[in-house]
Amino acid sequence: MSRNLLKSLVAVSASLVALSSAMAAPTLKADVLVSTAIVTVGDMFDGAGLQAEQAMFRAPAPGTAGTVSIEAIRAAALKAGLTEFDAEGIDKVRVARQGTAIDETILTDLIAADLKIRGILNPGMSAQALFDTMLPRVNADDAASPAKLVTLRYMPASGAFAARFAVSGVDKPLDVTGQINLMIEVPHLSANLGAGTILSPTDVEMKLVPLKFAESSGFTSVDQLIGKTLQRPSRAGMMLKATDVADPEVVTRNQAVTVYFRNGPMTLTVKGQALNSASLGQPVAVLNSLSKKVVNGVATASGAVEIKGGPVNVAGL
Repeated sequence: MSRNLLKSLVAVSASLVALSSAMAAPTLKADVLVSTAIVTVGDMFDGAGLQAEQAMFRAPAPGTAGTVSIEAIRAAALKAGLTEFDAEGIDKVRVARQGTAIDETILTDLIAADLKIRGILNPGMSAQALFDTMLPRVNADDAASPAKLVTLRYMPASGAFAARFAVSGVDKPLDVTGQINLMIEVPHLSANLGAGTILSPTDVEMKLVPLKFAESSGFTSVDQLIGKTLQRPSRAGMMLKATDVADPEVVTRNQAVTVYFRNGPMTLTVKGQALNSASLGQPVAVLNSLSKKVVNGVATASGAVEIKGGPVNVAGL
């Protein structure tokens, strides 16, 4: 009988301990960090229980912090339904709100995205925004999209723009004006190279330059440069244009060449001397080494010239 009584007392004691733990007063935090506009009981207290989601007061502006006195905390907690808590000697609490600083990079990226949608900013291009005045210090909510472009007025002729942005967590819109410089990647020489150098991919690097400058200078694409030869000695960093290169010569003046005469299934070959230099597909005058006659053909490969024609051409060889 006494043994059963002892077991009952132990069970009751365990229940009282569990109940006491469950009813322990929430503990006030000394520092609080929130990401929303409202500070809740759960933000302010450890072990807030059922009142955790109850609002207490507004959070400071995004990216800022403030302090709340213990008196204000008690009053707000009471309104939220929390009658008791353990302050642990704390007389004030620092409340900080997470935020993202809105800077020129964020705004420029939003402007560039809009210009891409309009078809103004094409692949290989970028936009540089120069603002008329220094941006005010603005912090947005800690959100996936801290700011959104509301309107953009852009004048391509002058590059001037006026834009309005909505900042997450901030009621007042952000209005800015400035200048947009459209930039484009164009090929530049990566090293000092001599005339006649055949360009390879490692000889060319892409750099951003103002679009207007590139258009006025007559820039070209990389695929129009690789495999071509430089017309003159060139220095590293030079912007490459179509006029800076030429097709590589496959025949040079005074070079010994083989002349191929093709007429249907028949092919005749003779040796000769090139009287001019030529790139692939360009005309070449050749002096026949035996007949000393000059024949005209087209450069088809290194040291090779081809002539197509009828009997008259054969006789001319």
